[in-house]
Amino acid sequence: MSEQEFDIVEVENWQPRVLAAGAVLGALVGLGAAYLLINVNREEGPPKISAGEGVKLGILVLGLLRSVANLGE
Repeated sequence: MSEQEFDIVEVENWQPRVLAAGAVLGALVGLGAAYLLINVNREEGPPKISAGEGVKLGILVLGLLRSVANLGE
């Protein structure tokens, strides 16, 4: 009987790392945005965001997410 050598290749599960990095990055970006919003409106009190501004912001975020989704292509 001949002896065969087998290379054991360990497949690294990269998905949890990407999710964790995305969560940390998203939290940091959100914290930075909240900090900027507080600093801009420190003297005037709580910011007054209209429905139109909210819709614009939502569309911007969706566009950003779409761009991120297309990074792998």
